[in-house]
Amino acid sequence: QVQLVESGGGLVQAGGSLRLSCAASGRTFSSYVMAWFRQAPGKEREFVAYIRWSSGSTDYADSVKGRFTISRDLPKNTVYLQMNSLKPEDTAVYYCAARQGGSGQYYRIYNYWGQGTPVTVSS
Repeated sequence: QVQLVESGGGLVQAGGSLRLSCAASGRTFSSYVMAWFRQAPGKEREFVAYIRWSSGSTDYADSVKGRFTISRDLPKNTVYLQMNSLKPEDTAVYYCAARQGGSGQYYRIYNYWGQGTPVTVSS
């Protein structure tokens, strides 16, 4: 059973930084894609970034390119999301997700989800 546990969310001022972590367990993740999504109140869950576990290739939503960086630590089975130059519109609950096989930006193709970690950016 795949388990994803996020941490690192919190309250930060605009322009600040946070690093989210997603600890993954229950599988060998070499064939998996790991992703971050976020959901603000009253809005649909939206793609933030993904990384292929084996190759390390990445993709980002246009809204976070140049500000956020996704990475993984293979020995620790952990995925990170480094968020810099945060804006109030980045406020949301951030979710870690995983799927085996091809990558994508549509949240419904991901099979496994963490519980989410809230991020609040004050202006």
